[in-house]
Amino acid sequence: MSERKTGLMRGLRIRTTLLLPLLLLTFGGTPLSLLILQTIVKQQARAGLASDLDHSVRTYQNLARQRHELLMRESALLADLPSLKALMTADTRTIADGGREFWQVSGTDFFALLDRNGKLIVAYNRGAALKNGDVEQGLESCLSRPESTTLLPLDHRLYEVSTQPLVFGDRVSGSQLGFVAVGYAVDESVAREVSEAAAAEVTFAAGGSIISSTLKPELQTALAARSGDLLSSVATARNIQLGGVEYLADSVPLSTPDAALGAGPGPQLVVLKSFAQATQLVQRVNHWVLTLVLMALLAGAAMLVSISRTLTRPIEALVEGTRALALGNFNYRLNEGGVDEIRELSRAFERMRVELQRTQNDLLDSERLATIGRMASSISHDLRHYLSAMYANAEFMSSDSLPAAEREELFLEVRAAVQGMTDLLDSLLLFTQTGRALQPMQDSIAGVVQRAISLARSHPAARDVRIVADDLSAVEAQIDAKKLGRAVYNLVLNACQAARRGTGCPLVKVRVEEDDESIRIEVADNGPGVPASVRDTMFLPFVSEGKESGLGLGLTLAQQIAQEHGGTITLKSGDGEGSVFVITLPKAALETLCEAADRRALHV
Repeated sequence: MSERKTGLMRGLRIRTTLLLPLLLLTFGGTPLSLLILQTIVKQQARAGLASDLDHSVRTYQNLARQRHELLMRESALLADLPSLKALMTADTRTIADGGREFWQVSGTDFFALLDRNGKLIVAYNRGAALKNGDVEQGLESCLSRPESTTLLPLDHRLYEVSTQPLVFGDRVSGSQLGFVAVGYAVDESVAREVSEAAAAEVTFAAGGSIISSTLKPELQTALAARSGDLLSSVATARNIQLGGVEYLADSVPLSTPDAALGAGPGPQLVVLKSFAQATQLVQRVNHWVLTLVLMALLAGAAMLVSISRTLTRPIEALVEGTRALALGNFNYRLNEGGVDEIRELSRAFERMRVELQRTQNDLLDSERLATIGRMASSISHDLRHYLSAMYANAEFMSSDSLPAAEREELFLEVRAAVQGMTDLLDSLLLFTQTGRALQPMQDSIAGVVQRAISLARSHPAARDVRIVADDLSAVEAQIDAKKLGRAVYNLVLNACQAARRGTGCPLVKVRVEEDDESIRIEVADNGPGVPASVRDTMFLPFVSEGKESGLGLGLTLAQQIAQEHGGTITLKSGDGEGSVFVITLPKAALETLCEAADRRALHV
């Protein structure tokens, strides 16, 4: 694990190493900062909303206290009216007809008269008429509490009602005539009044259904559907979602349990405070945080650019110079830039480069002189050998007494010497031309091999050697036919020389194979094989083993030509069992070679 981590760190550039912590700090710290700020803001907002809810409840309680006192005074004044007491001594029909005038005088939303037994005589209210049975049942709980007010839910409406006894004479010892009940509706106007004072949405509920509310109708429907027991029980600081907006809701009872009527739950005040302002605050905080992060990122980028100019770029240039030097490019010069330490390091590297270049030039000069010496020694030896044979045979041929058959034989030896000198000079010329751009053209591999075999058969080294060309497939490719033919010729000629040194009948086999990926040219002989002493160096120039003459450039040229075509040359076997040399030409490399030649042609 540690090795892999070390390899990963080595693969990172300095600029990337500096940039990664900045990006990690920015993109890792930003969400964490936003989360912390959002949590703090939401906590503060929730605390503020909870305080507002508490204030809303207290506001309603203060308003309810004022309404309670007003309602108690009004009911007491009505109960003391002599005219109302006189009316209560009349019959029921007269009371029903005369009661309307007293209701209108009172200005209340609800007015009712009951006999001394608590039986309802008449009831008036604003809006749709209430059912007498519901009113009588509701007022039963009010008669026992004449000194207080009661919230009375009637037919999906809510009234705050106060009852007073009607007594003829003294209130304590006089005779009771009946009861008067007056009340105000807890409707939308009351909800708006509380809402404006508390800066919150207000809903009055009874029996689990909404009585009045400042919410929009669609939000009221959503509240009734999603609030659960919010409309029927005590709930403190509960989060609910209405119309895509989050609210913090409080639900408080408006009457004591013994005042609740019927089977349904008692009246409830539901106050809802929207998170919209808090959400806007969070969004503004997010906006500013992101702006600050972007500014920090830009500042970090500017700092990174500055560091890159003064530190990382000079170091990268120094790394490139080191790589160039490692690849043998001693002409790569460094620009002295960056901080003082980097400039000093660049100057030291430049001094080292100059010294290494001088040393390399000295080594090349020495190697060149040694190569020229080996080449001159080999050439002089071979040329003297060929010239001596030509001179001696020419002197013999000048004799008039020499028979025609011997003269013909001497002529063949002179021609072989000339052929040897030609091959020697051709090899030297081709060796000096290696590395030049190829001239690839579409040509037949089999044709190239056939021409190389025909040329080798005319060479004296191939005398008495049987050369067999098997499985020459009709393969065509983009090749430099002249150079590739020379490589095949050198392999065939070396195979002939090796086969003649064998114990059996000299035999050389040449074969061409093709698959989806490459083309292979195999040259096999039945000679003694390649000695182990030269296997590691047989492709180097001027390496020759077991030959009477030659520069030792045949395999070197064949390898260089194969490499110029993007291929390789290998020895499959060669230790007492003959030798098999294989030229492998990848098709992809040949296509690339053709494309490169086309590009060069366009630039010409």
